[in-house]
Amino acid sequence: MSQTVNPPQRFVRLLPANELPGYTHVPASGTPHPYRDPQGHSYNRKPSPPKQLTETGWAENRSYLIALDYFNLGFYWEAHDEWDRLFRQTGPDTTIGHFLKGLLKLAAAGIKVREDSIHGVRRHAASAGEVFADVAAETDCDRFCGLGFTTLQFAADRAAQLIYRNDLEVGRPLRVFPFMLIPEPLPLSEAT
Repeated sequence: MSQTVNPPQRFVRLLPANELPGYTHVPASGTPHPYRDPQGHSYNRKPSPPKQLTETGWAENRSYLIALDYFNLGFYWEAHDEWDRLFRQTGPDTTIGHFLKGLLKLAAAGIKVREDSIHGVRRHAASAGEVFADVAAETDCDRFCGLGFTTLQFAADRAAQLIYRNDLEVGRPLRVFPFMLIPEPLPLSEAT
């Protein structure tokens, strides 16, 4: 009997020209707060308001794409920050807002891994899965903003079940989940 094995996902930077922070912020770990601390990687750089995320324009939304890059590279706080700015721009009571809430919860689970809070990981990951299930039912489609709901729900479920290392180097970006959020189709042009 033969088994079908899915090939490993290949990571492709969605915004390759975008400079990455020198570290990932992990709250209460001693890393400087990115905006408030003079040693922070984004100190004195106030982010401009993001372009509103739309279901059809996701591939041109710079904030959305850089957040996906951050997430896939293990910059969970920075991904959460980008998605939070989009969430505030979009509003919590929209379909896009609900979708972003799921991504925020998944990024928060990554932050909780870095904080060594397994209860927080499980709580945020389970909540993300519930949100993605709700948005999938609301939209009645397989993909939203380039991401498949089956993949998102699997990712959230998997994140809630794993055992994580607790000896991670503070501030060093590291992908802690065995999955990546890679949109399809991949954006072909530099987002604005």
